Amino acid sequence: MTKIYVMETCPDCTRVIEVAQGDPNFEIIDIGKHIRNLKEFLRIRDNRAEFETARKMGYAGVPSFLLEDGSITFDAEKAGLRLEDYSGAACSIDGHGC
Repeated sequence: MTKIYVMETCPDCTRVIEVAQGDPNFEIIDIGKHIRNLKEFLRIRDNRAEFETARKMGYAGVPSFLLEDGSITFDAEKAGLRLEDYSGAACSIDGHGC
């Protein structure tokens, strides 16, 4: 099962949540819902090279996808989600990521 780290108030996460909700292949973990979720996410974010750019740019790093093989991607399609031409709001100035 792929874990998806999101935050309900993150515009980039909104569509991911909508598409993945109810799909048994995905576990949605909202890092804003409980401190336990935030701590789990921060342990990964603060120690994995995949988040280096997010850390440097001051992004939270969500949505992010922890795949079954232990790898991390920020690409919904690589994680198996089809967002199909979604061009919703983003948290950053360049329109990519939160």
